[in-house]
Amino acid sequence: MAPHTRCPADALIHVPRHLFIPAQAWAKPAGTGAGHWIDREADPATWWRAVCSDTVVFTQLDDGRTELTPENAAKTYAPTCSASSPLLVNAFLRHLAPRSGDRVLEVGTGTGWTAGLLSYLTGGPEQVVSVDIDAGLSAAAAANLRSAGLAPRLVVGEGEAGVPGLAPFDRTHVTCGVREIPYTWVEQTRPGGVIVMPYAPVMRLLRLKVRDDGTAVGRFHEECAFMVLRGQRGRPAGGDVDADAPPRVRKLNRDPATLLHPPPGLQVLFDTVVGDTPWGTEDGVITPLGDGLSRATVRGGQVTQTGPRDLWDTAERIYDAWLGLGRPGLERMGVTVTPEEQFVWLDDPAVPLSYTWK
Repeated sequence: MAPHTRCPADALIHVPRHLFIPAQAWAKPAGTGAGHWIDREADPATWWRAVCSDTVVFTQLDDGRTELTPENAAKTYAPTCSASSPLLVNAFLRHLAPRSGDRVLEVGTGTGWTAGLLSYLTGGPEQVVSVDIDAGLSAAAAANLRSAGLAPRLVVGEGEAGVPGLAPFDRTHVTCGVREIPYTWVEQTRPGGVIVMPYAPVMRLLRLKVRDDGTAVGRFHEECAFMVLRGQRGRPAGGDVDADAPPRVRKLNRDPATLLHPPPGLQVLFDTVVGDTPWGTEDGVITPLGDGLSRATVRGGQVTQTGPRDLWDTAERIYDAWLGLGRPGLERMGVTVTPEEQFVWLDDPAVPLSYTWK
């Protein structure tokens, strides 16, 4: 008999979110730029409305170095732990598709809510191992899980390392943005197993399936926004833009608006090959591109490029190539991970995107 599959939507009911939300936190409704303070004691209606809606709830700032207060949350302090949007959590669980009896590795315990959901979906908390680098978050998550009557195994450690002593796993669920996919996750997931993560270079949900040959191949799905894995925050594509490099200025060859608001397939090409996606402003087109070492800015019919790469020229070549390829969308793109490398591909999982476009 095939293993029983429980529905992620049912998990949201059986493992209620409110047990994992602190009495005071910062709430940001999905699809809005504005956030607001919630306080269960002072304003229970607002607190419950945030908890029971598609709202991201931030529970930690600046890796815990900055106190979570209304004033600090409203400033530029970086949120470093949250209870994610329920709709997005549901999408990740749907693509992960854990079944009763599956063993699941979770990278990024956070509030503990998704570890609780995975415990329900796999048929028992003993099936779930969740690792987080932050001992304080792990302890708080353990208390939240106890309030829900659950006790999955929580490990304090570096998420990139996984938990090799407890491998292999049937599923690996990653709750933080990843720029460089650790091959350890592929090694610790059995052949035929699934890894789901927020792929940070393009901020898309990525679903990988592990193959018998030790590689993992998968495709892009929903848009998502997650905090980047702590161990990868300091790994930009390059370094600081070379401010002393002489600028190269030329007239534009095309209307820059053709490159703005790229559809998902073109956005992946821009983000992968250029390092950034063109964008504009309402008061005239001002389109900066950057990869950490180079920058291109469009203004007044001219493009100014600095650094070792002419990024606007590259973006134009990519756009023309994309047109010539028939405007491919995400359905033709994906990621392959091998012991030696990871790469984005178009049509053929064995062939990386042509980096001659650089």
